[in-house]
Amino acid sequence: MERPYQDDDYEFKRDARRRRRQMEERRRKRRKKQMMVYGILAGAALILILLAVGIVKLIGGLLGGSGPEAGTDGQAPSGVTAEADGPEGNPGAGASTDGGTDEGTGTGIHAGANAGADGEKAAAAGGAGTQTAGAPSLAESQPVKPAGTRTYSAQRTEATQAMDGEVYSNYGIFIDLRTGNILAERNSSTVINPASMTKILTVLVAAEQLESMEDLEDRFTITREITDYSYVNDCSAAGFAADETVTVRDLFYGTVLPSGADAAAGLAMYTSGSLDAFVELMNQKLEELGLSSTAHFTNCVGLYDPDHHCTVYDMAMILEAALDNELCREVLSAKTYTTSATDEHPEGILLSNWFLRRIEDKDTGGRVISGKTGYVVQSGSCAASYGVDRKGNAYLCVTADATSSWRCIYDHVALYKQFAKE
Repeated sequence: MERPYQDDDYEFKRDARRRRRQMEERRRKRRKKQMMVYGILAGAALILILLAVGIVKLIGGLLGGSGPEAGTDGQAPSGVTAEADGPEGNPGAGASTDGGTDEGTGTGIHAGANAGADGEKAAAAGGAGTQTAGAPSLAESQPVKPAGTRTYSAQRTEATQAMDGEVYSNYGIFIDLRTGNILAERNSSTVINPASMTKILTVLVAAEQLESMEDLEDRFTITREITDYSYVNDCSAAGFAADETVTVRDLFYGTVLPSGADAAAGLAMYTSGSLDAFVELMNQKLEELGLSSTAHFTNCVGLYDPDHHCTVYDMAMILEAALDNELCREVLSAKTYTTSATDEHPEGILLSNWFLRRIEDKDTGGRVISGKTGYVVQSGSCAASYGVDRKGNAYLCVTADATSSWRCIYDHVALYKQFAKE
């Protein structure tokens, strides 16, 4: 005889199983709804982030102070010369080949400014490296022409203007080379750290130590001391390896285009035997140029030092002297250059002057032909440039303490466009 409570026990267990299934179904539905909500929230957050980034870029573009800051050239650590004007990897895709200085048959930038665009020539003979875009090359038999002991100056006039609100750099000067008149300025007599604009004087002093253009094919071995100097000071570099043997020509282009401290130190050691001896030559040159009352350098690369300083006016005069040297003018005007092949770099290293490549498509009322940038925290983004308007009138522009490399470029664009003669 069956016990009367067995059917009740069966029904109880069946109900319990049914309730468990219902609870599991409800939990599953709740999890599904939660996942849908989470997905919607995540999508909304992503859309808001993308909208915020787009708004920031739009505002930055309107202000002219933002842009695709190049890879390693964001704001560098305090007290270093890492450049703010371009990636140190020197990518070459899309490099323009329409650069070059406007030179005539005369000597110096004053004669060359009005000669048109017939200065586009092939790379220098000798094959040590390839200049794929930039200034006209020099014949190997041509001697280097130093700037000599000429002093350089520019004067204020009643027409000299204060730089207007379109220029954000805290220091600046814009000079008409034909008249020597300062057209606009801002704190142009205040000493600053010139950062890697220093290297304009570096290549000028080094060029004047060469006996002839044939010296450009001399070979120089990059030492561990040089690579360590660049690395320890967190400098931008051309990318030469320790014990790599390169040409002196490679050192010149490596100093300017990627602002390579390794190349600049190599030039100093090649021409003077040591960094200290080279700095002595740099200060002698400043004295020859009549700038020593406000300009004094302690290194050849632009590292921050309280005793390493000049004014933007001084830097404009240094740039003018460098442009009167044919080799320096060629290097400062090159947009890209490929170094000579070595065991370490069988295809060479492609170097780029990112300031020139970025400003070439901007409306300046003419062309910016030569340029060198710099960056240290104490002086922000800096640049020194040489350009001509559509009538061939030549100008020098130097600015310092911009908030970014792109802001620095747009300050130069604004000044050239303001004073260019149509």
